[in-house]
Amino acid sequence: MIHPSGAVTAVLTCRVSTDQAFRTRAFHHVLGNTAAAMLGTAFLWFGITFWAYLETRSVLATSFLGGAYMLGMAVLGVPFGSLIDRFRKHVVMVWSALGTAASFLAAGAVFLLTPGDVLVDLGRPWFWVFTGLVLFGALLTMIRGLALSTCVTMLVEPDRRANANGLVGAVNGMTMLVTGVLSGLAIGQLGIGWATTIGILVIVASMVHLVLIRIPEPTIVHADGTPKAVDFKAAWLAIIAVPGLIGLIFFSTFNNFLGGVFMGLLDPYGLELMSVEAWGILFGLSSIGFIVGGSLIAKWGLGTKPLRTLLLAAVAMWVVSISFTLRESVVALAIGVFVYMAIIPFMEAAEQTLLQRVVPLSKQGRVFGFAQAVEVSASPISAFMIGPLAEFWLIPYAESPQGRSDWGWLLGDGNARGIALVFVLVSAGGLVITGLAFLTRTYRRLNESYAAGDVNADVVAGTDLPGPDPLGKGHTEH
Repeated sequence: MIHPSGAVTAVLTCRVSTDQAFRTRAFHHVLGNTAAAMLGTAFLWFGITFWAYLETRSVLATSFLGGAYMLGMAVLGVPFGSLIDRFRKHVVMVWSALGTAASFLAAGAVFLLTPGDVLVDLGRPWFWVFTGLVLFGALLTMIRGLALSTCVTMLVEPDRRANANGLVGAVNGMTMLVTGVLSGLAIGQLGIGWATTIGILVIVASMVHLVLIRIPEPTIVHADGTPKAVDFKAAWLAIIAVPGLIGLIFFSTFNNFLGGVFMGLLDPYGLELMSVEAWGILFGLSSIGFIVGGSLIAKWGLGTKPLRTLLLAAVAMWVVSISFTLRESVVALAIGVFVYMAIIPFMEAAEQTLLQRVVPLSKQGRVFGFAQAVEVSASPISAFMIGPLAEFWLIPYAESPQGRSDWGWLLGDGNARGIALVFVLVSAGGLVITGLAFLTRTYRRLNESYAAGDVNADVVAGTDLPGPDPLGKGHTEH
């Protein structure tokens, strides 16, 4: 005979297990859908970057394109985050998908209506209109990435969030692998027209799938009122309420300032050493590093101090960045980019895990958006600066007899030694700053904030489960 209380416990256990399985399926659908959106966006954006450099042979063009993308992320981070906090995540993600599809379709129309020689003329507006429309669509996709971070908080159990963030990193790596290889092949073999068409088709397909997904979301009561459309104040107050959190954001900002240099110059460096097809394949295969790094986190987590993991990863990243351009070698470039990408998921997952633990869900959209806005704001500055500096000063200097005499002992010979000099100088600065970060009071305080407890421990338990499952096939309760 089963005691009544035992039967009730069994029923509750079964229901909790079923509900969590439902949330897990929903998370996997959202993750896959977001990956598909990033796939279409990155495929077209990588293709635009390759095409722009090959048609113009100007690092100014690639630097300005990369800088404009990062500037857009900085400007739109908080407004997009406020949208995520104001409305249900699924609704905002659908809006994002519609906007991206419309922008890409408009870019396709510009391409069809503009003669090729006019389209690649930097002195005319059509190059910038075409790339600007693709850029705007890519920025709208950013909403889905921000919403995914909040979905991890809603749909994943607290002690598994670091692993989930690692899985996100692995999926992002798989996306980069596919897009890196296919973008180079598409531009080299098919041209920018077919690349645009493929990008549009992938985005539309992901939009249809997104409409079918059902995401269980908690009913959030905003104690401080409904978020404003652009709520910088609330985001700032939520950040400074966590001791040490602003320091983490400033550190990431500095890293992104230096990262803007790589954003503007890595593609030109690779294209100086090999063909666009070969560079696309190499870059794509190197993206397996993302999969490796993310998979390691998904399996083992980040340890008890994610911030320490983040800083150690930053040290390793700058050491690698100094090393792989010291000689003009395709092998060294491939190994360096692979290891660099294997490290990045540790830094990204560590920051995501920290924020998901110490920031209330009701404010996470704004905080994620604010953090992204501040962190990436440095990249366009460095990208816009490094293009002219590299093209008009550092590259000519490094290739001059004086430059070869001054730096040849370190950088060797080759056609891309000017770009290599920039990489080495920037990485050395990053290594010094990262080492000093271990000694700061901010480092100690944020570790204490993380150890104090999870402010969202009860969020998953309070999630509203709708009737249908993530794809509308029915949800059964035991």
